[in-house]
Amino acid sequence: MRRIVLFRAILLLALVTARSVAAGPQKKGTATLAGVVLGPDDQPVPHAAVTYQSSGGNAPHAVHADAHGHFTITKLRSDNYDMRASGKGVFSEWQKNITVHSGQTKNVTLRLIYAKEVPKAYVKTKPNPQ
Repeated sequence: MRRIVLFRAILLLALVTARSVAAGPQKKGTATLAGVVLGPDDQPVPHAAVTYQSSGGNAPHAVHADAHGHFTITKLRSDNYDMRASGKGVFSEWQKNITVHSGQTKNVTLRLIYAKEVPKAYVKTKPNPQ
């Protein structure tokens, strides 16, 4: 009887060990936030600043969009994030609680809409009739 119990214990231990080895090490994956910053004229804003932080308000960071208004933020932990963009004196609203999961890329469009006064860069002037 002791041999059977000992044999079953060894077999169970071997199965558990084999299963954990087959699963391999548990790697923490990362998430990505990507998107575009658009101005009040719905055109991409080159080199706009994109501020992001975890929704808990921890660790604010900033990146810049490329020449076409596109940005990519990599190596994020799975979490909820708040984001805002600014460029040419205009700001977007905060996009809150953007949830990203490990291995996921979430796309976001940030629209610049707020300014104390609209900068000349966004004011479309009408040609002077002559």
